[in-house]
Amino acid sequence: MKKVSWKSLIASFVAVYLVAALGSIFTVGNTSGEWYESIKPSITPPGWVFPIVWNILFFLIALSLYFSWNAADGKSKKKIALVFGVNFLLNILWSYFYFFLKNPAFAFADIIFLEASIVAMILVTYKTSKKAAYLLAPYLLWVGFAAVLNYLSL
Repeated sequence: MKKVSWKSLIASFVAVYLVAALGSIFTVGNTSGEWYESIKPSITPPGWVFPIVWNILFFLIALSLYFSWNAADGKSKKKIALVFGVNFLLNILWSYFYFFLKNPAFAFADIIFLEASIVAMILVTYKTSKKAAYLLAPYLLWVGFAAVLNYLSL
């Protein structure tokens, strides 16, 4: 068993939860308003489910980033930084488009790219750490479900 790189572990969690915080800036206060209630699909889970699921997912994403980063060589680290960085940007943009701009169409276009970026993350991390790739599977499934909800709200 490899020694824990605390610096990488902490950096992974800080990066991922910074993304979560930035995305929540656009979400908080916009999930209970009249606009959202008027377009929310009937299959949408109760509001309390989302913070629980997203916190679990962000925890898994941070672990995936840590495991893949620590197992990677220099060239692979660049790919890992790129796919995670693109994913993080798309994740924040979805909240911005959907809840802040109140534009489900832009958000839907974004979530298609977001889903593709998760597939890219899985493919890139699989080469360095299968464990890191498997940790992203729940994220892929949840964002797929979110894409369905987004589509139904158009």
